[in-house]
Amino acid sequence: MRCALIGSGSAGNALLVSTGQTTVLVDSGYSIRAFEERAQALEFDPGSLDAILVTHEHDDHLGGVLPLSRKYGTPVYWTRGTQLACAERHGAAARACEFSPHAAFSIGDLEVLPVPVPHDAREPAQFVFGHEGARMGLLTDLGSITPHVLAAYAGCDAMVLEFNHDPDLLAASAYPATLKRRIASPFGHLSNAQTIDLLQRLDTSRLRRLVAAHLSERTNRPEIVAECLATHAAGIAADIARQDAVVPWFEVFAPSVPVSGCAREGADAF
Repeated sequence: MRCALIGSGSAGNALLVSTGQTTVLVDSGYSIRAFEERAQALEFDPGSLDAILVTHEHDDHLGGVLPLSRKYGTPVYWTRGTQLACAERHGAAARACEFSPHAAFSIGDLEVLPVPVPHDAREPAQFVFGHEGARMGLLTDLGSITPHVLAAYAGCDAMVLEFNHDPDLLAASAYPATLKRRIASPFGHLSNAQTIDLLQRLDTSRLRRLVAAHLSERTNRPEIVAECLATHAAGIAADIARQDAVVPWFEVFAPSVPVSGCAREGADAF
């Protein structure tokens, strides 16, 4: 299994996951032109997509999904709540498939485990992807850490993980007070400190690759996140995703040695 990011930030997010036989896109907050330019940089043909998965209805995740789906005839997978929220604002998808956020499913040979998360959207879900024993977790757009999140992401080999904001920068920003409260709420976004706390509480015995994602351009800094990673994720290959650049393809492998009981429990979610 391999993954790449079209980009990530407060203005647009898109992630590619491929097994070689099956390729899915998670979200697209980019215009078709921007998406196609970045896909070309990754030597990826958008016409080969098997599905587009949507985490939730916010524009930085959904804004480019329907145009992309219509152009290439790609089916869109989402929860019932996300589909209804999308229909109210953008209309219906030509090809739509609903999934329950509480049940694993497959697209081709790619296993998909939806994970409900606390976020201010209609029925949001993040994902853990599995293929041939390897596990890759996508976890952004949540305001707090739940026991279910800790169980679902235990034993991942790679993660794309939210480092949204620095609390001091958020407090000093020009954002309205209502927006500051929303971002910092239990249904908003994880701060750098909250994400580090997540990593410390999570079973990371298999984690070999980490991409810091969904950084706010106004209330966070890559150098702050880099310092967090150097201090708390030593020994893990790490990248910091950007709004305006791709993260190139990286491979996700299953361990070649037996894993701990806790990690195996997470894998058995599939």
